[in-house]
Amino acid sequence: MENTTIVETHSLTKRYGSGVLAVDSVDMSVRRGEVYGFLGPNGAGKTTTLRMLVGLIGPTSGTATVAGHAPGSPAGLARIGSLIESPGFYPYLSGRENLRVVADLASVKQKRVDEVLDIVELSSRAGRKFGTYSTGMKQRLGVAAALLKDPDLLILDEPTNGLDPQGMAEMRKLIKDIGQGDRTVLLSSHLLGEVEAICDRVGVINNGHLVTQSTVQELLGEEGVLVRAQPIEQAQDFLTRMFGAEAISRQDGAIRLKTKPENSAEINRQLMNAGIGVSELRPFERSLEEVFFKLTGEKQGS
Repeated sequence: MENTTIVETHSLTKRYGSGVLAVDSVDMSVRRGEVYGFLGPNGAGKTTTLRMLVGLIGPTSGTATVAGHAPGSPAGLARIGSLIESPGFYPYLSGRENLRVVADLASVKQKRVDEVLDIVELSSRAGRKFGTYSTGMKQRLGVAAALLKDPDLLILDEPTNGLDPQGMAEMRKLIKDIGQGDRTVLLSSHLLGEVEAICDRVGVINNGHLVTQSTVQELLGEEGVLVRAQPIEQAQDFLTRMFGAEAISRQDGAIRLKTKPENSAEINRQLMNAGIGVSELRPFERSLEEVFFKLTGEKQGS
């Protein structure tokens, strides 16, 4: 699997004490060159899984291979950059000075410090003390530190936590830019819009279980058409005869129809000819939020 995947886990499990099962038999694969979203609510087991992948904690059972090596091995860590939980730096040193310390510890040439500062767009503020940085700047410096080794795999744990909307948008753009080319990004998040906007594939975790992993498009499902018409029962019966019961569903007073949006004109014509008044007819896609709550069994808005 070395040529196609950069992270592979089998029955990865972490139990704390006798009662808390934080991660339960996770089988997960992250492909090379993709941005993989590890999606789940707070407390679902995301951070615990990532900590096991970088060797910060050991699993209770199961196995993992990360960048071709066991988690925490020096050879594997040389190919990984990570930002797990909050970035920790010396508050009285500048951003640049902090990165120089990290570069020395990682045996990275000092010229790389200015390169990563430029990547995360912190060059103009690199001389300021870390203690004066905003939350967004601190997160950017954490990403810069993770990039120092020019890693094959970048692991980011909730990188937009605590950011305002502008900071979140800037961080998303940064992650998309970093994820171009051969580098793989493994990103954990509880924010559905974040994952939908920047990720190629998604793994959904809930209560320690990996519920599913798939491309974002596969999760969102087939395209279709939303129809609002009166009388709605007559419209539903008519469309069921046209497309079959498996293609029809009702939600919020509208009919969802699995068909290509280019069929909309013909659908409208057929309904009107049948004496059914059409008030709305438009393409629709399921949102990732809708899919997530269906997969996890949680109620929207809870």
